[in-house]
Amino acid sequence: MSDIAQSKQFFERFRAALYDCDRVGLPDAFDALVHPDCDIVLPQPMGPVTGPDALFESAYAPLLDSIPDLERRDTIMVGGEQDGEHWIGCGGHYQGVFDHPWLDIPATRHLVHIRYIEFFRIDDDKIVSMRLLWDIPSVMMQADAWPMAPSLGREILVPGPADNKGIVRCASEPEHSAASMQLVNDMVEGLGRFAEGGAEAMQLDRFWHPKMTWYGPAGIGSNRRLSGFRNWHQIPFLKSLPDRVADKDGEGRDCYFADGDYVAFCGWPAMRATVTGDGWMGIAPSNREIHFASLDLWRCENGVIRENWVMIDILDVWRQLGVDVMERMRETTFARQPIDFKV
Repeated sequence: MSDIAQSKQFFERFRAALYDCDRVGLPDAFDALVHPDCDIVLPQPMGPVTGPDALFESAYAPLLDSIPDLERRDTIMVGGEQDGEHWIGCGGHYQGVFDHPWLDIPATRHLVHIRYIEFFRIDDDKIVSMRLLWDIPSVMMQADAWPMAPSLGREILVPGPADNKGIVRCASEPEHSAASMQLVNDMVEGLGRFAEGGAEAMQLDRFWHPKMTWYGPAGIGSNRRLSGFRNWHQIPFLKSLPDRVADKDGEGRDCYFADGDYVAFCGWPAMRATVTGDGWMGIAPSNREIHFASLDLWRCENGVIRENWVMIDILDVWRQLGVDVMERMRETTFARQPIDFKV
């Protein structure tokens, strides 16, 4: 493909297939759009798979068994180039009626939403790489089945961009994109100065809008204004993981690009840190190093960052600490499981 606009146009076919989410037609759509050797990483407990058949059987068939009227709703779609590769980044929700258990999460028979951030690499009219993070803990919370500590932030139905312009179908002006990228780069570099002089050294008020919103994954929650971000996420996080190191240039980075007002980052892993303190998500100090699969979408407005959508594989964080959240969930919901269910 010659440019990002054409990659976006191709990707509309994938979006349309998952909006309809027809169980009979979806495998054929995947065969047409996804390369046979496509490298696909799914959230815990699903893990990595290869190719369109495995994508359907491992991810979407079980989801459609549980939510037969499933549909995918993008609120953000942006695209950019990374080292000559074309990437698409999306954010939004899957939704439908939760009729049957999914991953042993008890069904509610009510409307359920699953927030996602997903990244796709496009090459020669095929999707050749996928990084999909689905907010599985949020489904447990909607089913009253979350077995871990409550969130410090607020658990909400995370909205799309405030300006309702998150679907960017055309190519953006390079100067506009470059300015957004520079802003986010400067902010990230500021975060790295915490070790030198604490919160004041980060100078976050230079980069963030006074009405900024940080939309975190379930288990952390969302926060408004810098004071909310600091109190309900940043302070507990830095107390627990003071040596955290972001990997925006190393082998953990899949893509990092800007598209107009938006900046997108896909890292698998994106950060590493050692759990040496108390205070984040109820995790006890273990002195274990952990790695974070993290996907970010930022929206810039008039020279500052106004919104940030963040997805972290929370279940994978717990897995690295030796805790099987899914098993705990099964134990705490045993009385709500089918009669022949075994822990």
